[in-house]
Amino acid sequence: MKEKIYKIAPHFIQNLMVSVFNLIAYKYRYGGNYKKHLEQKRSLKSASLIKLQEFQQEKLTAFLKFSKQQSKYYAQIDENTSVHSIAILPIITKEILRAKINDIYTLDKSKGIVAKTGGTTGASLEVVFTKDNIQERFAAQDAFREQFGYKLGEKSAWFSGKSIITSRDVKRNRFWKTDVLHNIRYYSTFHIKKEYLEYFLKNLIAFKPKYLIGFPTSMVELASFGLNNNIIFPARILTAIFPTAETVTPHIRNILESYFKCNVYNQYASSEGAPFIFECKKRKLHVDLSSGVFEVLDEKNKPAQSGKLVFTSFTTYGTPLIRYDIGDSIALSKMLCSCGNNNPLVDEILGRANEYVFSPENGKINLVNVANTLKDTFGIQKIQVIQNQLDAISLNIVIDETKYTRKSEDQFLRNWRDRVGLKMKIDLCKVKAISSERSGKYRIVINNVTSLID
Repeated sequence: MKEKIYKIAPHFIQNLMVSVFNLIAYKYRYGGNYKKHLEQKRSLKSASLIKLQEFQQEKLTAFLKFSKQQSKYYAQIDENTSVHSIAILPIITKEILRAKINDIYTLDKSKGIVAKTGGTTGASLEVVFTKDNIQERFAAQDAFREQFGYKLGEKSAWFSGKSIITSRDVKRNRFWKTDVLHNIRYYSTFHIKKEYLEYFLKNLIAFKPKYLIGFPTSMVELASFGLNNNIIFPARILTAIFPTAETVTPHIRNILESYFKCNVYNQYASSEGAPFIFECKKRKLHVDLSSGVFEVLDEKNKPAQSGKLVFTSFTTYGTPLIRYDIGDSIALSKMLCSCGNNNPLVDEILGRANEYVFSPENGKINLVNVANTLKDTFGIQKIQVIQNQLDAISLNIVIDETKYTRKSEDQFLRNWRDRVGLKMKIDLCKVKAISSERSGKYRIVINNVTSLID
């Protein structure tokens, strides 16, 4: 009902609805123990490594004890496991998490905060957070951003996967909605395409945000367009760029910083609740020991300097994630940082390759937006999108026949239409399996038309 009202409402009413939605959401994000968590995060900024490690062990012990008592799946774990002996516990994969999710939950969805994630490996998950965990996660994020002057209410431009634009907006070349109460303008990442970029950029310049937040690939499209068309972005408007959800390559960083004339400060987290990695003022990446245990493992699950990330997150009490293989990779550093933060350093967040689907109608559909086509669908276990033509894609899906319905299929196709538009041909094919590559990894997107794209 709310979506139907939103679609037919005038633009200024839609802005008001966005503002009210955020106002409601912020009550639980910034209520409860948020301030306590924020002060704790601030106090740990200059803590010694020994103190950080002691705090990490305390958090791990409490988390394991709770998980053993409240989660059916973890009933047999040793709650006295230390950070150094955590390898004795089993690794949990996305497939295990999906299959055992009801046994892993510690509270009913109605009593927690549900995060729906498509997942960049192509399978939908619903993770339940406690309200306290949400407050702690926002406190960690805000403690990171406040180093660069950010606080709620500072004028910010967000580029994330929110479906907020109507056909009326497109006809008016208007690709944004504004939370007038919190000074946030949301730009539609579903409409980042050549024909519209000038409208995006001119509005962004007129809006004069202090911070850019969101998908870096979407912001890069704007920056590249501005550089190529001599549209100058004024100096000293932006204070910082905070990318989310995607891997930030040196190429992406260079384009963003050269055009927007401010620094990019990277971070790592996930919709499932991964512990944090934050970039400091010295441009070094630090793992946040207060948010979880980080393990970097090789293909034999042995400790390595560079390899897959397996984590235990202290902010996943609703859906405990203990030694969770998220499918991302990082490289650790042996260096020390002079910024005053004694958390260990990461050389690089390797993540996954930047993959996208190209729509002649709407432009590039980044990997996160592709993965999010699984939101609000059921019975789809795995997807792979193959693009061999500019105006057509093939969607291969593996389904659970006991859960998959026509309603779910219709929702899935609607999600795709929201992203690629009405003109692209979509061929949906149910398959028994989707094969992996030689490396053992599987690609959600196979784009064979990149050479045809400007």
